[in-house]
Amino acid sequence: MVVFQFPPYEGSSAVQRALRFVQYLPAFGWDPIVLTAQARAYERVASDPTALPAQAHVERAFALDTKRHLSWKGRYPQFLASPDRWWTWQWSGTWSGTRLIRRFAPAVIWSTYPIVSAHEIALRLARRSGLPWIADFRDPMVEQDFPEVESIRANFAKRELAYAQTASCFTVTTPGMRDLFEERYAHLRGRLQLELIENGYDEASFAGMPNDSPPLQAGAVTLLHSGGLYPDIRDPSNLFAAARRLIDRGVVGADELRFRFRGTGDDSIVFRAAEKQRLQGNVEALPYIPHVEALREMVAADGLVILQGADCNRQIPAKVYEYMRTRRPILGITDPAGDTGRAMLDAGYDCVAALDDVSGIGVMLERFIHELRSGKLAVARPDVVHAASRRERTAALAALLHRLAETRAR
Repeated sequence: MVVFQFPPYEGSSAVQRALRFVQYLPAFGWDPIVLTAQARAYERVASDPTALPAQAHVERAFALDTKRHLSWKGRYPQFLASPDRWWTWQWSGTWSGTRLIRRFAPAVIWSTYPIVSAHEIALRLARRSGLPWIADFRDPMVEQDFPEVESIRANFAKRELAYAQTASCFTVTTPGMRDLFEERYAHLRGRLQLELIENGYDEASFAGMPNDSPPLQAGAVTLLHSGGLYPDIRDPSNLFAAARRLIDRGVVGADELRFRFRGTGDDSIVFRAAEKQRLQGNVEALPYIPHVEALREMVAADGLVILQGADCNRQIPAKVYEYMRTRRPILGITDPAGDTGRAMLDAGYDCVAALDDVSGIGVMLERFIHELRSGKLAVARPDVVHAASRRERTAALAALLHRLAETRAR
């Protein structure tokens, strides 16, 4: 398993996918061998060690972060960040991976994007060893206008094609990504498998959490957005504009509505948008906290907020599944026709409006507040929640591993 974002990495829910696979795979007959980077490559490191199964062997290859280790006053040439800021571990990782293959004789190679260098290592190992390779995509690597720089987009497209020509299987996290790859690599149909294994939540992380927690702010409706924000694609400006209209109409009092943003990565996005709508007193942006504490905060919120622009219609933030597990109502500010919007509607949520639709957001926000006040809380269907557990997702991966291993054995 070639994965860059792995404990003690901290700062994003991205670490959860590989971590939970490693924790649950032994229950399905697979012993994970993890090839990852040295902790020096991570900007933030967790203080508490994460429990891993005894069967899991973890190898850490030498790695540097161009931004922190190879820059001058924070600046560096683009070639020192190709294909990403952690390109240095491509060489050490390939060497370490070759040693691991000789020592353990694994049955399958698995790697995960969006850290391109992880796929680059796996590509080299698959070509050298002849082992079946599963290339996992948590996000699209190349789309029509992404990456924005044309030369980088062309470079990524060339790399992705090489992965498709070498890998036995692409696993993806959303139906939209599966459709994208089916169209793009139709000429490889029959040789390249495409499998949907969505993200999820870890039931063990919710152990001991009360179903009824004290409100985050007594006397006010507090809506929480947990996780990173980005200009355009995760911008709360239109949500605040809709809230301003409701306050001005008297639908909700100015002191009755609060927005909390946790671990945005750039709090200025929140404060600029709040100032424009005169909502400074209604908004707070708080720093990143450890994952379990973030889950506890979600459980205590009156409602949870998803922000996702139409440019990300083929993506579903991993926190959506954690949101569903909290049994709290969710306000989806996302395209109802996108993968995130469809997942929410299919799960039973009915307050979904596009990120660029202020009027639509206003209608949904008003309904959302009314339902909160009346106790008519729309939550995810139990069968949807059960299917989204990390253990269930791991069962799907284990079944794929068995198929690939059996095919190679024949």
